[in-house]
Amino acid sequence: MNKVYTVTQITSYLKSLIGRDAVLRALSVKGELSNVKYHSSGHIYFTVKDDGASMSGVMFASDAYAMDFRIENGMKVEITGALGVYEKAGSYQIYAKKIAREGRGELYERFLALKAELEDMGMFADQYKQPIPGYISRLGVVTAPTGAAVRDIINIAKRRNPYIEIILYPAKVQGEGAAESVAQGIEVLDKAGVDVIIAGRGGGSIEDLWAFNERCVAEAVFNCRTPIISAVGHETDTTIADYVADLRAPTPSAAAELAVYDYEELEAQLEGYRESLRHGMDMMLSGRRLKIREYAAALRENRPDSVINAKKMRLADIENRMRAGMRDAGMRARSRQDRLQTGLPRLMRERLMSAKHDLALYAERLKGVSPLEKLTMGYSYVADTKGRNIRDARELDPGDTVDIFMLHGKVTADVREIKETEY
Repeated sequence: MNKVYTVTQITSYLKSLIGRDAVLRALSVKGELSNVKYHSSGHIYFTVKDDGASMSGVMFASDAYAMDFRIENGMKVEITGALGVYEKAGSYQIYAKKIAREGRGELYERFLALKAELEDMGMFADQYKQPIPGYISRLGVVTAPTGAAVRDIINIAKRRNPYIEIILYPAKVQGEGAAESVAQGIEVLDKAGVDVIIAGRGGGSIEDLWAFNERCVAEAVFNCRTPIISAVGHETDTTIADYVADLRAPTPSAAAELAVYDYEELEAQLEGYRESLRHGMDMMLSGRRLKIREYAAALRENRPDSVINAKKMRLADIENRMRAGMRDAGMRARSRQDRLQTGLPRLMRERLMSAKHDLALYAERLKGVSPLEKLTMGYSYVADTKGRNIRDARELDPGDTVDIFMLHGKVTADVREIKETEY
């Protein structure tokens, strides 16, 4: 009966075989790089391939620091190192000690050629970039219907604004026909009345992302009348679509953050505006109330009945003094009183009639200058918003606000037209 091995035992055995092989312990491999990733630790991860096969590779930070250039997707290289087994993944990979440039790969050459052509045509120019609206209600998304990219976009968009409407065009984003599918999705959503379009996918190798380097996608993005955000791969991945789009997001998640406003943040901002408005209204009303009290006090002081009462009090004082004087004069000169018995009453009547005449005259004059008397005759008193009297139509301009005081109330009006007269 054959012996049964564990996965770990088989993997360890293969690792031991490869490690003892003299050829595999020190070899050089040439091929084209793809899926290049620079890790924050300083390690570099990549895939090296040719027409028939591909394999993973890693260069640790201690060796990467000695390199005098930065490797890129599509670059043709010669790698010196050792082949080994990565036990956790059960795969073999090359552990690079040195990487030398051999040339640039075919895909990378195509990328650079199309990029230069479209740039010369002006398709990357800032003058064609549309601003991304700050507050949208309908979001269009062109991406694969399954996978992390679409989940991230939907989750983040709904978290920021639960009321956002998301319209998904399920596009093919990799393989044959992917570029045409993405371009068609952009054209369809451009006619669907959405406010912003996100076009993108998750990360991958240069081959995986190639649909977004095709001319038809670049033209669809450029001709799109709806503001469009590209969100292809990871932050280190750059495609032709990124250069043409109105805005490039480093990841699909970041695209959702850029496209959809935070509803709670907007609510807080609006509440701040409402509070400022309430405070401003309170201050304005307080000022208006103070002005009204000042106007009321001024009117009370200048009321005709107040002036008449003051005159009456003065007249009563005069009468009292006259009577007192008469009593004193009578006591001092009774004999003279007898002689003047017939003339004095007449004189008093004349004096009294003269005083009453003067009082009536003062009353009539006061009525003539009283604002309230003018109001009872159908006239109005016009003042600006600061309480200043408007005497001439030329003191006003269309659009000014005035207060018109009439009998029993005040009217606030806006000046629409001014017609000058010659009188």
